[in-house]
Amino acid sequence: MILAVETSCDETAAALVTEDGEVRASVVASQADLHARYGGVVPEVASRRHLELVSPVVAETLERAGATLDDVDRVAVTQGPGLVGALLVGVSAAKALAWARCLPLVPVDHLEGHVCSLYLDGGVLEPPLLCLLASGGHTLLLLVEERGRSELLGTTLDDAAGEAFDKGARLLGLGYPGGAAIDRLARDGDRMAFSFPVARVPGLDFSFSGLKTALRYAVAGLSEQDLAQRRADLAASYQHAIVRALAGRVDDAVRETGLERVAVVGGVAANSALRAALTDATFAPLDYCTDNAAMIASAARYTPALPCPDYLDLDVYASRR
Repeated sequence: MILAVETSCDETAAALVTEDGEVRASVVASQADLHARYGGVVPEVASRRHLELVSPVVAETLERAGATLDDVDRVAVTQGPGLVGALLVGVSAAKALAWARCLPLVPVDHLEGHVCSLYLDGGVLEPPLLCLLASGGHTLLLLVEERGRSELLGTTLDDAAGEAFDKGARLLGLGYPGGAAIDRLARDGDRMAFSFPVARVPGLDFSFSGLKTALRYAVAGLSEQDLAQRRADLAASYQHAIVRALAGRVDDAVRETGLERVAVVGGVAANSALRAALTDATFAPLDYCTDNAAMIASAARYTPALPCPDYLDLDVYASRR
């Protein structure tokens, strides 16, 4: 059994997963309400909240699974990328758990964790495949050559798709997190009401900064009354532009690589319009789209473990090296 801890951003999560990928328990304590007043994640606030939550979340995970630390064979933890202060809380907790029991520790790349969410609870999707990873902090196109190993094909040159959703929601006067708020409001709007640009940059990269600027100008050009009446149309049109950018790049990658097997992971994979646009793709289960520890445990099945006590000097990283 693998006990995993995830604290890369604003979710404190733990999970207990078997070697076969069966999720025995998965607990996620979200800080969304805590950060909503600021309109986004405040790193210092997130780190302090992780300190308060990590031990209770691990304890609840074991309780839900009907297990104890005696049942754990190794510990896994997100090493990066993410917020350094937040990551340090999780890594410190994982080191303590592993060292106290003289268990091996598996440092996991957060992005590989998202990809490995596809292999939980009987997921049978096998590489090679193309994977679109779209979240609040990352937008990547990956060539997954085997489980636990992927090659970067394209990335965002500025904002990530999830970040574009959050910033767009702020411009529209919606709450945080913005992706879910825009998705809900867009269902009542006309996606063709406004024409927002889709950036065409070289290769298989993405760019969303121009789209965000276009929304800012559209909002600034409306009176408060008109904005209230057309907010749903703006949300639908803005979301449509983001989805077009993502789906279009997937189509480009399919043509370029010849691979037709496509998967979508990350928080934006929960977006209903994206799911409707990529009907032939395999999406991560909704429970494992946003940050969670089950995906970290899943990735740990394909990642070398560090023996005790070799991991005591393990450090975190904010971005991929």
